Formats: sequence, structure tokens, C-alpha cells
Amino acid sequence: MSRESEAEQPGEAVPAGTLSESLRAELVQFRRDLHMHPELGNQEFRTTAVLKARLEQAGLEPRVLATGTGLMCDIGSWDGVRPVFAIRADIDALPIPDTKAGVPYRSTVPDRAHACGHDVHTATVLGAGLVLAELDRQGLLPQPVRLIFQPAEEVLPGGASDAIESGVLDGVGKIIAVHCDPKVDAGVIGLRQGPITSACDRLEITLDGPGGHTARPHLTTDLVTAVAKVATEVPALLARRVDARSGLAVTWGRIEAGHACNVIPQHAELSGTVRCLDLPGWRAAPDLVHAAIDEIATLHRAKSQINYIRGVPPVVNDPVVTELLRDAQTARRGPYAVEDTEQSLGGEDFSWYLEHVPGAMARLGVRTPGDTARHDLHRGDFDVDERAIEVGVELFTAAVLLDGRRS
Repeated sequence: MSRESEAEQPGEAVPAGTLSESLRAELVQFRRDLHMHPELGNQEFRTTAVLKARLEQAGLEPRVLATGTGLMCDIGSWDGVRPVFAIRADIDALPIPDTKAGVPYRSTVPDRAHACGHDVHTATVLGAGLVLAELDRQGLLPQPVRLIFQPAEEVLPGGASDAIESGVLDGVGKIIAVHCDPKVDAGVIGLRQGPITSACDRLEITLDGPGGHTARPHLTTDLVTAVAKVATEVPALLARRVDARSGLAVTWGRIEAGHACNVIPQHAELSGTVRCLDLPGWRAAPDLVHAAIDEIATLHRAKSQINYIRGVPPVVNDPVVTELLRDAQTARRGPYAVEDTEQSLGGEDFSWYLEHVPGAMARLGVRTPGDTARHDLHRGDFDVDERAIEVGVELFTAAVLLDGRRS
């Protein structure tokens, strides 16, 4: 049997796991309901409740995680020996306003939006679970499957660590996920072996000095100049202290100093992110960043305090699981429905799962083919072509069936 046909049962007119029209419509409406009711990390109580209710309606037994939000749900019988195949979704939203106009599913919660596609991720994993549960009832599920609906992906260091402590990886042999990509057409997925995202940490700095009159900066610590030098020279200094292939980058998101034009302030603050392409650079980053900040601050007679907050390592896709996703997508939609993708500088806490078990994340195309508008992630106008939901569901179900028949 060719790899391209493995997802189909012999003699079937329709591949196992194909969505019905009614389920397709239901998942679109489910996604829209989540989009209208976004909840921030560790506050996803409504989202958890509606997921739990729908899974129970399908005869499944979901379990809410120990954190109080998010849940896990097993499909098929696990004998404690054969590894479980896990599929993960993240369920939280972002603290930004939804600025879309002319859509009936715009967020109803002020300054909250599903602007990263987690509502789509959730709908695809729910849909896959409902399809796989039906296959299990028919005796066609070749291996046990665990659905993971994880909270707080957007909250460093990510809710994945808490989910793992809740036991979501107990017995798991492989894990897969998708992330929406507005640069890829709906119907297509992007794949990459090895690192597909980057490490991401958070950095908060305070600088202090005695303050004084702007007429006499030589008699005090010119704190505004000091904070400006830290902002500009620390990234440049780091570029000469780490292998360039690590791509270590510090980018500032906030600088605050002073209240009057003729007063040198006593206090200044900076905050931003540290991103890195590989694990060695990420592991070395805290010491390097601390040393660079102290060096620049001391040069300008400012006292520095540094809060370096560890975030997430890169998502490093396992080669075997990556090719499983490639074969699954090819089997369902053909070889042109898969494209190679580049490593992103964004962070994703799916990486914590891959510290424990092999797995892979695919980029799920959500751009309407031919659309030239740019609706990037983490923007208030972000939206998706909802046909991507069906693509994600069929990718997950095909991967489960392929892997089960190969193992």
C-alpha cells in the first residue's frame, strides 16, 4: 500500500475520518462561539465548560486539569502498555481589543480577542476527537488517543508545564499540534523538521540614580541617557558575544523615564523580550544578558536591577513525527497541500511537551486563497478562512490512523 493511500480503508469510497456536513457546520459555529467569548490564560472557565459538555455529549469522559481550566480526554481503551497518541490545543485568548468589523462573531468581551487562532486550534482538536470517538465505536480506531485542551499558552512560561504536572503526558508516546499561519493558504500546511519556533523569555529592567537638574547632568546620573544606552547598546553588545547562528535578539516593548523636561529622573524602566533560535544560545542567554546590562549601566553610573523571566525553549519538531504529518496531509489532500516553512521567532509552549516525548507542530494555513490583505497574528483584526478547521481535523485524524497502522 502506498503511503499516500494508507489513511483510507480498503474499498472505501470516503476515507475514514472524513467530516460530515453537519459536523463541519457545527465546528464552525463552535469556533465562532469561542471567538465571541474569549478568556485569558487560567481564566478559561466558560471555554472549559463548553468543551466538557460537548465531549460528554459524545459519550466521552473528559477530566478538568488540576489548574481548574483546560482538560484532557481519552478516546479508546489504554491498556497501560501501548503508547497513547496525543493531540493538543491551546484555549486562551489575548488581552487586546477585537477590531474586526462586519462579522457576526466579533468578540463580546472588551479588550479580549482570539487574535492568535486558539479558537481554531480548539475547534480542530474537538472535531478530531468527535470523529475519532465515532471510529472507536465502529471498532476502527487503531490506537488510544488523548485530547489535550491546554490553558494559558500566552502566559510565560506557558500553561504546558502545569498541564504536564496534571498528568497529560502519562503514557503518551507521540504528540502533535497545529498553529494558525496567516501567510499560508487554507487547505495547505507548513512543515519543518527541527526548530520551527524560537525560544522566548521576558526581560524587565529598572535603572536608578540620584536625579537632578537638566542644567547639571555632570553632577548626577543622567538616567535618561543611561536607559537610552541600555536600550541601544545591549542588543548590539550581545550580537558580539554569542554565535550569530543562535540568533539571540533583545527587542524592547516599553521604556519609561521622567515626568518633566527639566528634571533628570531618579528611576527608569525597560521591558522587552529575549528570543533565540537554538537551545545552546537560549541556555546561555540569562548570564550574557545580565552581564551586558550591568556593563552598560555601570558605565553610565546607573544602578540596575534585572528581572529575567524564563519563558519557553524552541519547538523542535521530531523528524519521524513531522513526516507522519506530511504523509497524513498528502494522503488526504495531495502533495501540493504541504509546503516547507521557515523557523519563526515567535515562542510557543508546545516546546515543553517535546522535552518529554517526540512530537511535531504544523502550521495550519488560514489565509483565503487570493486574499492580499495582511491579518497577522496578535492583531485586533486577525481572522481566518474557516475552511481551515476541516483541514486541521482531517490532518489529525489521518495522522492517528496512519500511525496506528504503522505501529
